[in-house]
Amino acid sequence: SLYFSSKIFVLYWPVIFLPHRVPQGWQTNAIAVCCSRIYKKNHDVTKTWKGKTEQLLRVNNHDFTMRPAFGGPAIPVGVDVQVESLDSISEADMDFTMTLYLRHYWKDERLSFPSTTNKSVTFDGRLVKKIWVPDVFFVHSKRSFIHDTTKDNIMLRVFPDGHVLYSMRITVTQMCNMDFSRFPLDSQMCSLELESYAYTDEELMLYWKNGNESLKTDEKISLSQFLIQKFHTTSRLAFYSSTGWYNRLYINFTLRRHIFFFLLQTYFPATLMVILSWVSFWIDRRAVPARVSLGITTVLTMSTIITGVNASMPRVSYIKAVDIYLWASFVFVFLSVLEYAAVNYLTTVQERKERKLHERFPCTCGIPHSQTMMLDENCSESDANSLAGYTRNQMVPEEEKQQKMVVHLAMSNECHSPRKRGLKGHVGLRIIQNSHAIDKYSRLIFPGTYIFFNLIYWSVFS
Repeated sequence: SLYFSSKIFVLYWPVIFLPHRVPQGWQTNAIAVCCSRIYKKNHDVTKTWKGKTEQLLRVNNHDFTMRPAFGGPAIPVGVDVQVESLDSISEADMDFTMTLYLRHYWKDERLSFPSTTNKSVTFDGRLVKKIWVPDVFFVHSKRSFIHDTTKDNIMLRVFPDGHVLYSMRITVTQMCNMDFSRFPLDSQMCSLELESYAYTDEELMLYWKNGNESLKTDEKISLSQFLIQKFHTTSRLAFYSSTGWYNRLYINFTLRRHIFFFLLQTYFPATLMVILSWVSFWIDRRAVPARVSLGITTVLTMSTIITGVNASMPRVSYIKAVDIYLWASFVFVFLSVLEYAAVNYLTTVQERKERKLHERFPCTCGIPHSQTMMLDENCSESDANSLAGYTRNQMVPEEEKQQKMVVHLAMSNECHSPRKRGLKGHVGLRIIQNSHAIDKYSRLIFPGTYIFFNLIYWSVFS
């Protein structure tokens, strides 16, 4: 102990007695030497290594342009993925954008190093360019990039036995073949595909490290138009005629579209336009400007809705479910316009016939004008009975009997002759003679048919 105390005194006397003359660096070095001798300890070589990383991993001693175990069996490379976000789904471009953490696991004995604690060493992306890493790429991807804020989001972790963990944060835009035949009541299945670009299955065996557990997703992932139903992994071999067979990994997920947005933006407006077109059935048939403007407005509005829906969709060559509904609604609106055209035409024909009859028999013969108008080609029994109160003298004077009895005789022949027409023909003539009856029937036929169409549509596509 005396020797130890004298040793400390020898080291510390300049600091105690000459503090104003001893440089600060000398004091620090003296304390460090003392402490290192007092607390002598065996440290891990990875913690006390004073050389370069290349010397620790012996990067310069090997040719890392070749894969591990070159010329031997295929090197197994495990993969796992953590999906951070599903950023967007584009129907017009038929693709999706996803941000994920992609991790690779393999063993390269050339990177092994001595260590007493078996602890790993972590590096950033600068070492990746100096060693061998798997050349995994995304099949059918349109765009992809590694995040670089604030530095490249790449992590390389090397274990003493040569096992390597290689992780990176990537955003990729991948193609997705979508089927819009049931749009917007559809479900889409998309997949992200990973594959080695250069190494066949005889040189590199790509596999999911933990099976279905290799895929992790954030519980907060959500989309505005879709409900993410399921994530799962699969794998298979892909064949290229010029290069051979390759291991391919799949990240599959199913998306179901939310219908509420399209109910508010498409289905409800289209239904309201159809109902609005029925209002013309209750408007007077002689109000031509009102009924024509209402019909044209509904037709143009339906055209605008159809154009707006198709503008955000790809130009597919098949009919979509929304097309069936919109075009059926457009047909109902267009038929309501044609209905008024028929009513207006038949009204004009009827008035023309009444005008000709009035010109042919200008004398009303004491019969009110409203009853004279009924004396055209046909009449009913009620029309004949309505003239029962008129005597022959009231109707036609005796001296004009030969000229003025024509109306009365024509009516009598029609009313008292046997019925040569059936009930169907009688109803048809009444509809033609009273064109407003078409509006009465349309008030029932149009809503009933449209309700029946909706029942069939929603039972098939929902």
